[in-house]
Order: sequence, then structure tokens, then C-alpha cells
Amino acid sequence: MTHPPRITDESVLVRWMGLEIAKMNEGVVTQRKSLAVLLAEKDPLSVTKKGDTYHFDPSVIATLGKALPEDLRRRLRLPVLFYSSPDVPDSCMCPDDTVLAALQLLGEVSTLRTFEGGRFWVSRPIAYAIMKKYPTAVQIVMGG
Repeated sequence: MTHPPRITDESVLVRWMGLEIAKMNEGVVTQRKSLAVLLAEKDPLSVTKKGDTYHFDPSVIATLGKALPEDLRRRLRLPVLFYSSPDVPDSCMCPDDTVLAALQLLGEVSTLRTFEGGRFWVSRPIAYAIMKKYPTAVQIVMGG
């Protein structure tokens, strides 16, 4: 006679955590737009995984537009996505060298930080501080 898995079984917990992580990521933007495009829009917005409208803060978009050169305004896709995983509990990863260049120019991360292996890493407190400073222009993607 087989018994259903117990709630404390690791496979049950992993599946449950996966479902919860997916729910948390429903608000992540799927249609990232360049800063240049967002600057040209009267109401800068995009769409989330759930299909909801995601409104960018126009003042944040304007601040970034004033601070970054034209080349970065064309290449930088917003929102910036930092990936957080329980496997690396104290850091976030970003797979975008344009983001690194923009954050270095803005003075948010050191120019000594490097882009290696198709990504760069920052501590979670730094990622959350950047997200707080530029609301709606940065999102944290939870990973499993």
C-alpha cells in the first residue's frame, strides 16, 4: 500500500516553494523597454508576467535619462532585473553588461566590479538599495 507524500517530505516542500516563487514573480515585467523608448512615452509602462500593466515612475525615468548618455539610454532595458536565489543567500546576479555600465556611471556600484561569465554580482543590500533609490526601474526576480 502506498502512502501520499507527507507535507514534511522534501519533494513536497520544493514543489510548494516553486509555486510560491512563481507567484512572487508574477509582477516581473516581461516586455522590457529601452530607457530611450520610456523617455518618449507620455505614460511609461509595460506588461508583467501576469498580464498586468506596469507603470514606471516618470520622475525616475527622467532622472535616469538626464544622468546617462544617449548610447546607454538606447541600450539600457528597464526595469533592471536582479536575480536572487537561495543558493547564493547574500548576493544578487545581473546578466546585463549595459546595466553594469549604467550603474557604474551613476555611482551605484564600483568601477572595480567586473562582468564575468555573462553576469555581475552585487550584495543583496546593494541591489535593494538601488531598487529603493530608483523605484519601478529595478526589480528583483526570485529564483529557486
